This record gives sequence, structure tokens and C-alpha cells, in this order.
Amino acid sequence: MVLALIVLTACFFYDLNRIELLVIIITITMVIMAELFNTAIELAIDSTVNYYHPLVKLAKNAAAGGVLVAAINAVAVGYIIFWDKLNYINFSVINKVRTSSPYTIFMILTIMCIAVIIAKAFFGEGTPLKGGMPSGHSAIAFSIATALTLYAGETIVFVLSFVLAFIVAQSRVDSEVHSVLEVFVGAVFGILLTILLYRVFT
Repeated sequence: MVLALIVLTACFFYDLNRIELLVIIITITMVIMAELFNTAIELAIDSTVNYYHPLVKLAKNAAAGGVLVAAINAVAVGYIIFWDKLNYINFSVINKVRTSSPYTIFMILTIMCIAVIIAKAFFGEGTPLKGGMPSGHSAIAFSIATALTLYAGETIVFVLSFVLAFIVAQSRVDSEVHSVLEVFVGAVFGILLTILLYRVFT
């Protein structure tokens, strides 16, 4: 997940076309899916076999091998897409943030989602979609509100977007999925990370 964050952040620095961006997203998804399948296989086997068995070893090795193949593929994709671009750092994207395509907001939201998952894994609470510290819904809602405000630069957009974000956060408290603290931390996390990304790339 950390490597995925690094790669997605690197996409800001380079003029990637739609196909290159799509290939990167699919590649990252494949690696994460392979790791999830590997974990599911290991847990399923461990829940039924409590002794050493050579076939169990082969099954686990095969599942881990699938992750390795996906990781090698990711390295190959990264090499093909980024190698020529690493000869120089193209900062033209940095100067295009205000006039950039919707892919910029999409990348920021993707990074935000991954960052929330990492934070929840760090605190060991909840799931990516429910409960835990911080509130993912609150973080994403306030991230979107911040992004809209930075893009539009108008007071009415600021007020309406943050009112909607507050309603999303309040709904998580009212449904007793999150505490006020978890929602507050999620909101602050979403705002600060979005501002940080914009300040870096503008």
C-alpha cells in the first residue's frame, strides 16, 4: 500500500496519458488482489490443518508465488512507463493543477483512500469501510470539499461543500459507526492531506 502511494504520487510529476494511468491502476489492483488471495488461502488452510503437510506447503508456496508474479509484473510496468521519464523531472504538471483534467482529483482521492486504509491498519481498528480510526467517510468527504474549494476558489463553493462534508460526518456519528473523535480526526486528516498534495504540486 505504501508503494502504491509512492507510485500514485509520482504520477503527478509526469505527463501520463489515459492508457498509461489505466495500466498503472490495474497493475496496482492486481498486486493487492494477489496479496488478498494469498492471505485468504493461508487463513483457510490454517483453519483446517493444524499439522505439517507437504501439500499445504506447496499450496502456500503457490499462493505466494502468485504474489511474486504480480509484483514482478508491476516492476516491469513501472520500468516501461517511467524509465524514459526518469531522465528528467517534468514539472509541467505542477503548473497545470488549476487547469488540469479531473484525473488530478481522482488521483488525490485514490491516495486519500489508500492513506485511510493504512491509518486504520496502523491503529488496528475497524475495516476499510466501517468503523475504526480515522473515519474514512469523513476523510474522503472533507477531502472532496477541500479539493472543490481549491479548484473553484469561491466562497459559495466553500460553504456548500463543507456543509455537505459535515453532514456526511454527522451521519457516521448518528449511525453509531464512529465516535466524534474518529470523525474529527478523519476530517482533519482529509483536509490536511489534500492541502499538502496541492501545496506540493502547485
